[in-house]
Amino acid sequence: MEDARMAVTSSEGRPAARPRKARGEGQWALGHREPLNPNERTKKDDNPLNVRARIENIYAHRGFGSIDPQDLRGRFRWWGLYTQRKPGIDGGRTAILEPHELDDEYFMLRVRVDGGQLDLDQLRTIATISQEFGRDTADITDRQNIQLHWIRVEDMPEIWRRLEAVGLQTTEACGDCPRVVLGSPVAGISADEKLDATPAIDAIVERFVGAKEFSNLPRKFKSSISWLADMPYEVNDISFLGVDHPEYGPGFDLWVGGGLSTNPMLAQRLGVWVPIAEVPEVWAGVVGIFRDYGYRRLRHRARLKFLVADWGVERFREVLEKEYLGRTLLDGPAPELPEKPIDHIGVHRQADGRFYVGAAPVVGRTSGTQLAQLADLVEAHGSGRVRLTPYQKLLVLDLAQERVDSLVTALRGIGLEARPSSWRRGTMACTGIEFCKLAIVETKRRGEELVARLEERLGDMDADISIHINGCPNACARTQTADIGLKGQIVMGPDGQQVEGFQVHLGGGLGMAEGQQAGFGRKVRGLKTTADELPEYVERLARRYLDGRTEGEAFATWVMRADEEALR
Repeated sequence: MEDARMAVTSSEGRPAARPRKARGEGQWALGHREPLNPNERTKKDDNPLNVRARIENIYAHRGFGSIDPQDLRGRFRWWGLYTQRKPGIDGGRTAILEPHELDDEYFMLRVRVDGGQLDLDQLRTIATISQEFGRDTADITDRQNIQLHWIRVEDMPEIWRRLEAVGLQTTEACGDCPRVVLGSPVAGISADEKLDATPAIDAIVERFVGAKEFSNLPRKFKSSISWLADMPYEVNDISFLGVDHPEYGPGFDLWVGGGLSTNPMLAQRLGVWVPIAEVPEVWAGVVGIFRDYGYRRLRHRARLKFLVADWGVERFREVLEKEYLGRTLLDGPAPELPEKPIDHIGVHRQADGRFYVGAAPVVGRTSGTQLAQLADLVEAHGSGRVRLTPYQKLLVLDLAQERVDSLVTALRGIGLEARPSSWRRGTMACTGIEFCKLAIVETKRRGEELVARLEERLGDMDADISIHINGCPNACARTQTADIGLKGQIVMGPDGQQVEGFQVHLGGGLGMAEGQQAGFGRKVRGLKTTADELPEYVERLARRYLDGRTEGEAFATWVMRADEEALR
């Protein structure tokens, strides 16, 4: 009897090759748990949350040299700790040096501020930690965190003791887990808000942050929950945005699968309406899908956005409903967006008749000293609450009308501007080469210099142009969604030598207001600038826009129709 394996033959009479079995993507739900990339191996060997005990009981006593490499460059992140970049290593060597060659013996520490909400005890605690343990460094990030630098492992037990005594934490501030939950900085006080999302954020943080249920995800997981469209909701793994259902009233519209970095994708609507009481459950269902079906084999494809792109929203919703919720979600309408984008800078009336003031540091750079001064000013003006925004800005809440002008003046006195130029208002920058091991160029100092130059030369410009400066391709400053996005890289200078510079993206943006279309803008072939020439380039581009725009035409719209020479 002929062997069954020979029954199928090629045209040349040879046995046809068997169809190759599709390679697994590391999806747990499909039984694909091997092989493991190094990150997955580290998580399998020991749950990263367990590293805190080693920090407190071993590393804090024996010092940096005692830290196991898998803990140092892996599990430490689950407690908000990254090693800093060793000073003096230029950006051209970022990609060629080994991790231990880039590591300094100090850490960046990320403090979670879920919803961006801080009381004065919390603000003063962060300020004191910065002054005592962080060489007076502090940055407001575009994820509503506070980031400290120059932290020693020996000081972490005391830092945690102080933070947790006032209700703050660094738990899962980094790592393959649920990161800080973004929330509107005016949640609970806005006259335009119908639902305060804070209870849902609090429930998620209390139940799931630090729980082993979601402590091993394929990659990081970013969340946003806000009634108002004042969050960059289209670039998160999951976002809940306020919407009125014609029958059931106020609730939230669900978006999934957003993310930037080297493969940017916008989040997509699932088309469901979620009441606020069900937000934590639905959030957990989406995280569960990511945990179980996310692609773990290749790290560069491990974000939720790739799964959503492959499945499509119909299948994603079906799996969420059938496998994770056990019920059908209600269909819901799309949210209505405001007439203009919201950033909360300046003076605004609250729903209760009091006022809040939004102020801008320059590119999020602050200090422990400045935060301590801020706390004193806030208290002296009768307030007890500060909020952080996802645009590296801050708000002071609950002001009586007669105290507003005094606070605005006092904030200016400590370097925080409530009536900033459009340049200061619209410019953000990531950490950059000063501290980040992935960075190629300097960002914070370049951003400060750029803002100063533009204020001097174009301070009275009657247009808003957002500028996002990133030290590498990872888009921590949301490079692709700015009017002018600057991606750090090494470029050729005028004398033929390699120098710090930026690839330029133009005309990106998100759907933050009525009529706005989200998109990643325009990349003109070969459009780059050296870091030294950056201020001159941006000034030249802004002047061409002012000269060439039609009445009311936004910068992004002008960019899309301008010829390439006008953009160089």
